[in-house]
Amino acid sequence: MNILLTGKNGQVGWELQRTLLPLGRIHACGHGELDLADAGAVRRKLDEIRPEVIVNAAAYTAVDKAEGEPDLAHAVNAVAPALLAQEATRRRALLIHYSTDYVFDGAKAAPYVETDATNPLGAYGRSKLAGEAGIRAAGADHLIFRTSWVYAARGANFLRTMLRLAAEREELRIVADQVGAPTWARLIAEATAHALKQAMQERKNAAFESGIYHLTAAGETSWHGFARAIVAGRGGLRVKAVTPITTADYPLPAPRPANSRLCTDEFRARFGLALPAWETCLQLCLEDIPQ
Repeated sequence: MNILLTGKNGQVGWELQRTLLPLGRIHACGHGELDLADAGAVRRKLDEIRPEVIVNAAAYTAVDKAEGEPDLAHAVNAVAPALLAQEATRRRALLIHYSTDYVFDGAKAAPYVETDATNPLGAYGRSKLAGEAGIRAAGADHLIFRTSWVYAARGANFLRTMLRLAAEREELRIVADQVGAPTWARLIAEATAHALKQAMQERKNAAFESGIYHLTAAGETSWHGFARAIVAGRGGLRVKAVTPITTADYPLPAPRPANSRLCTDEFRARFGLALPAWETCLQLCLEDIPQ
């Protein structure tokens, strides 16, 4: 099975290169190998590879920068996925794509389910929601996985930032009034591989149904709680206190959802996979980072 993987250098894309290996031949592309904004280049790459599966892990994820460059965010997060979906339709390929909790406004008191009304607060969320719509409109066989608070042992993310700051400072002041589920990039990749294997069997049996599914680690915490768990899981740091603050105490260009919790019941029901607790994943990820 030929699999085209975009965004190979991102947190999720890097993990997918390993987890998808047992399922077929991986053609992994970063921006240097494939400019998703170049429709002609995309079609030529697809003609060359002739993939049965397209896994789109490429994304514009600079949430705050997106407020100042919404056109670029839209090109990467909306136009490119729609193009991949159109080409997947034409080639009868399966498309797997990743979306975000930022399609919601965070006003709901309970975890969000897939059918809840969307209402993104900023340019990043709007671009990701437009990407979902473009994929559905193209009519391709697809799975869209919404996730949240992604971190990994490599790359730029909250975990890496906290470890760096905790080694430099005696106090960390971290937002405590936003809640969600920190989700390890490797968990996303491994769950994707599991879902992809099942999806291909469903397609073989003419039983496949496209859909959007929430894919996060189990449980919930605040950014403050996540930071405390990171510090507790790694000894030898300079930090002595992790102090809770409010969102208003730490203003940023892009508004954040106060509630980023995503209910994963539909994912478990469809793919038969119970997702592990965020605390368990964090400890495993910390073991991958040298002291």
